[in-house]
Amino acid sequence: MEKLIEIQDMCKIYNPGENEVWALNHVNLEVEEGEYVAIIGHSGSGKSTLMNMLGCLDVPTRGRYLLHGQDVSYMTDNELSAIRNVEIGFIFQGFNLIGNLNAIANVELPLVYRGVDRWERRELAEEALRMVGLEKRMTHKPSEMSGGQQQRVAIARAIAARPPVILADEPTGNLDSKSTQEIMGILRGLHREGRTVILITHDDEIADRARRIIRIMDGKIVEDVINENYEEGEETYAQE
Repeated sequence: MEKLIEIQDMCKIYNPGENEVWALNHVNLEVEEGEYVAIIGHSGSGKSTLMNMLGCLDVPTRGRYLLHGQDVSYMTDNELSAIRNVEIGFIFQGFNLIGNLNAIANVELPLVYRGVDRWERRELAEEALRMVGLEKRMTHKPSEMSGGQQQRVAIARAIAARPPVILADEPTGNLDSKSTQEIMGILRGLHREGRTVILITHDDEIADRARRIIRIMDGKIVEDVINENYEEGEETYAQE
């Protein structure tokens, strides 16, 4: 596998000076293509800051971030936006769907920003919704769907453009146990297809579903292990 992500001596310092806070403290990390990684830590551990760096939502105070060999550490907001649009599919705890758009329109939206033509947009969106078991819900709006179904729409939106990185931030935080099982099954299936999946969580049970577990505390990586409990089972995409 090729190296997809390389973080070198990364620091993120808020309020530099007398009351400075080191959210990330000399972090080094590599992620290869096709890995399934969980980054786990409690509130204040630095995991959210690290997620923002990995997702090109922020830049470090010091150090470097290489994504596909390209240094994105000190890019402008517009440059970072262009990188995010191509390289990263985001899945958030809060779904972040547009309430007055149906499922297929929500999935198509990032493709509009990428300049994908109308017919290809529709084809990619329908394919993504089928992958997450929502072929019968394409014309439903978020208010007409359960929380688990809304999160599946969010996953379809993240994968429709086939980005190399899927970044999932507490994707089951607002879901019941059944929906959690469904969403984790979808993420496992994406990994089996060769996608790079990075899961951010505070929950040990959720982290234990990943192939590799990275634990962060006080802005430092304190553990980075291969999960011996991970099983390369069949993907369990949610079905209606």
